Amino acid sequence: MGAGGHFANIGRNANPICIPHDPEVGPKNTEGEYGAVFGMEYQTNSFGKHMKGKDVPCAVCRTERPTFFMIPGHSQCKDGWTKEYSGHLMSGHFGHAGASNYLCVDGAPDVLVNGTHNAVSGYLLYGVISFCTSLHCPPYKHNTLFNCVVCSK
Repeated sequence: MGAGGHFANIGRNANPICIPHDPEVGPKNTEGEYGAVFGMEYQTNSFGKHMKGKDVPCAVCRTERPTFFMIPGHSQCKDGWTKEYSGHLMSGHFGHAGASNYLCVDGAPDVLVNGTHNAVSGYLLYGVISFCTSLHCPPYKHNTLFNCVVCSK
């Protein structure tokens, strides 16, 4: 499942992680200082499902092709590259205190079965929109969601 730092923690880790459903837990923390991991949740219904507040599953890609990259603002790869998947660019909310990363979430996003713990909140994912300030509009359009594609070669 997807996990990361809490959206409101100013010292949270920016990079989300995939954690197993069957962890081998370590010893109990006996110190007052620590990092923290929380579950990841969708915070949007913009992509066709009732996903808001649902927990995010995690996937690991495996291929013989050694080079991967994500192209925000596209849904197809450039010539000579293989499309692994395309979807929606997501990140943390721009107004939250903690740092986040941009993630390309599959175009048909999935949710974890029985994965609704919205009251807890954690690493929250929102659709990413364009702002026509320093972005040139056109070709960008203000307040529109970004597509994305993951390509390999």
